[in-house]
Amino acid sequence: MDKSSPDGLPVPLRYGAVLTIILGIAMAVLDGTIANVALPTIARDLNASPASSIWIVNAYQIAIVISLLTLSFLGDMFGYRRVYQCGLVLFTLTSLLCALSDSLLTLTLARVAQGFGGAALMSVNTALIRLIYPHRSLGRGMGINSFVVAVSSAAGPTIAGAILSVASWQWLFLINVPLGIIALLLAMKFLPPNAARISRPKFDLPSAVMNALTFGLLITALSSFAQGQSTRLVVAEIIALLIIGGVFVRRQLRLPVPLLPVDLLRIPLFSLSIGTSLCSFCAQMLALVSLPFFLQTVLGRSEVETGLLLTPWPLATMVIAPLAGYLIERVHAGLLGAIGMAMMACGLFALALLPGSPSDIDIIWRMALCGAGFGLFQSPNNHTIITAAPQQRSGGASGMLGTARLLGQSTGAALVALMFNMFNTHGTHLSLLLAGTLATVAAIISGLRISQPKAE
Repeated sequence: MDKSSPDGLPVPLRYGAVLTIILGIAMAVLDGTIANVALPTIARDLNASPASSIWIVNAYQIAIVISLLTLSFLGDMFGYRRVYQCGLVLFTLTSLLCALSDSLLTLTLARVAQGFGGAALMSVNTALIRLIYPHRSLGRGMGINSFVVAVSSAAGPTIAGAILSVASWQWLFLINVPLGIIALLLAMKFLPPNAARISRPKFDLPSAVMNALTFGLLITALSSFAQGQSTRLVVAEIIALLIIGGVFVRRQLRLPVPLLPVDLLRIPLFSLSIGTSLCSFCAQMLALVSLPFFLQTVLGRSEVETGLLLTPWPLATMVIAPLAGYLIERVHAGLLGAIGMAMMACGLFALALLPGSPSDIDIIWRMALCGAGFGLFQSPNNHTIITAAPQQRSGGASGMLGTARLLGQSTGAALVALMFNMFNTHGTHLSLLLAGTLATVAAIISGLRISQPKAE
C-alpha cells in the first residue's frame, strides 16, 4: 500500500492502522503477564514443579529482551510494516502451539518463539505510529500507545481470571489466534510503508549474537544475584557480561549504523529520555511487585481486597496518559515528565509511610497519585524518544524505548527479590522507599531536559 502521505495517513486509513497497532501491542504486552495466574494449574496439568513452571513466564520475557534491538534494526532495513506483519504471523502461530503443548519443554519452547513474535511487534510499533500520525498530532498517537500498554500490563491477571473462570488454561493462548488473524488482515490493508531511502543499513550478524548474549546475561545475572544463588555463579555471569558487553559496545562504535544505537545516545535529549525511562519503569515494577505483599502481609488485606486496592493505579494511568499526549503539543516533555515523576515519587513515599491501620481511602488516593504521575510522564517521554531520533532511525529509537522499559521492569523485579532476601520483614517498606527514590531520580533527569530544545 502506497497511500501514505509524507506527513501521516489520512483519517479513514489512520483509524485502521491505529486499530492494527492497538491489537498487536495489546496481545504482546498481555502475554507477558496473562499466564501468571494459571501457573499452578499449568504445572499440575503438565506434571511440572512450581519452580520450573516459572520458565513459562521467563522464557517469553527473555526472548523479547534479547531480540528487540535486532528486530528494530531489521525494521529500519526492510520496513516497519514488514517486520510487524511477520511478527503477527509468528505470534499467532506460536500462540496456537502454546495451546497445543503437552509438556513443559514444548510449552517453554513455544513461549520462546512467541516472545520473538512479540518482540517484532514491540520493536517497531512506535516507529509505525510516527508514520501513521501527522507530526502535529504525534503526541496523541503516543498517548494512545501509552494507554494501551498501561491497560494491557495491568489487565493481564484480570483477563486471565475471567478466561479461566469459563475455560481451560489453553484458551489463554488460543484467544490470540482469531485476534492475530484480524490484526494481520488489518495490517495488510492499512499499515503504511517506510519512506524510500537512498541506502539500506547493513545487518551485522556478530552484533546480533553479542546483543542477545549481553542482554541475556544481564537479566540472568540480576536474577541470580537477587535470588541469592551461589556467588561463584553470579561472578561468572558478571565477568562474561563485562567481556561480551565490552566487545559488543566497541564494535557498535565502529559501525556506521549500529545495532545498539550508540549514535542516538550521543543526542542529549534522547539519552536523557532513555535514562528517565529506565529509572521510571524500575520504580514502577518495584512498587507493583512489592505492593501485593505489603497489602496482604503487612496490612492484612485479602487477595480480593488487594486486587481492588491496586486498581486505582492503572485506572489513573489510563485517564491521564491520553491527556498527556495532548499536552505534549503545548508543554515541554521535560517539564511534564518531571512533574509526573515527582507526583509518582510523592505517592510511593506516602504508601511507604502509611499508618498502621489505614482506611481504604488512605490507600486509594496514594495509588491514584502514583498512576496519574506515571501516566503524565509516559506519553511525553515516549514522544520525545521517538522524535529526538532522525526519521530513518525510528526503528532503532523504538527498539531502545522497548528495551529501556523491559530492562527497567526486570531490574525492578530483581531488586524486590533482593530486598525480600536481605531484609525479610522490612523488605516491602524498603522496596517502596527505593521505588520513591528512583522516581525522584527520574524526575531530576527529566527536569534536565527542559534546557534542551524540543524535539521536532
